[in-house]
Amino acid sequence: MAAILGLFLCTPVFSDEKFEELAEKAKAGDAVAQNNLGMMYFSGKGVPKDYVEAVKWYRKAAEQGRVASQKNLGMMYHKGYGVPQNDVEAAKWLRKAADQGLAAAQFDLGAMYNAGKGVPQDKNEAVKWFRKAAEQGNAVAQCSLGVMYAKGAGVPKDDVEAVKCFHKAAEQGYAAAQSNLGALYILGRGVPKDYAKAYMWLNLAAAKGYEQATKNRDMLDKRMTKEQISESQKLTREWLERKAKEKGE
Repeated sequence: MAAILGLFLCTPVFSDEKFEELAEKAKAGDAVAQNNLGMMYFSGKGVPKDYVEAVKWYRKAAEQGRVASQKNLGMMYHKGYGVPQNDVEAAKWLRKAADQGLAAAQFDLGAMYNAGKGVPQDKNEAVKWFRKAAEQGNAVAQCSLGVMYAKGAGVPKDDVEAVKCFHKAAEQGYAAAQSNLGALYILGRGVPKDYAKAYMWLNLAAAKGYEQATKNRDMLDKRMTKEQISESQKLTREWLERKAKEKGE
């Protein structure tokens, strides 16, 4: 079962402003400009890459309560970019963003509780934060919550609930969840055993380069009849067509 841990930056609210204009606003205390300036220094877009400067501007915005900056500052501490690596500080800033309701930070905080990084390991707390993020539609959190149910970590083991969580994330196209869901269909855990549906989910995940899904799909292929493979291909096409329509393609 896969999901869990990987801190990423929040997407900046970029505008067409030139660096000089953005810097002037940031120096005047504009938190959005401070965060965007931090992103520019982090990415090296428009300015030389400079993690120390990125941290400086993230911190200024984070101290004003800018939720994206709190998340970004937490990531910098977790990775040791521009500051000494410090998961305690990372967890502190992630908690501030998580308490403001930022799903990405809620997931990251849950992952830190799950791994015991920067906070005492606590599977119950991990589940709490994964659930908060999952309820906002965060696919990684939905998948991670499914893993917790599948393993009985922080919650009673419940394959039916695991399937529900994986399905929500799989419908969003999250490969790890698609792979996990396929595995449960092979085993008949939480759902009736169904090789055609298993193959469909594994095939979708494999198409995204998910290695474990590819291995399981190729193993399953040897167990299936031609009719089952044909049915799985039909299910895959229908799923892809439905998603294309949902996106207006």
